[in-house]
Amino acid sequence: MNINFAVDKAFETKTLKEIAASPTHALQGLTPVHAEHLAALGIKTIGDLGTNKFFLWAQAISTLAAREQ
Repeated sequence: MNINFAVDKAFETKTLKEIAASPTHALQGLTPVHAEHLAALGIKTIGDLGTNKFFLWAQAISTLAAREQ
């Protein structure tokens, strides 16, 4: 995976640990306004977003649904 396609230019040279600790608006396509809405849900960093139980549940359901017969 080329991380440069996922994060804003200012974060391209950071380590994955640094990126995980970065605010959610470091992801391409998310703005500080999006970050404010996510923060209201307790999601302040990219790491928070990636480990959020609701996100993980939704991802698992979507993955399994694609394979359901």
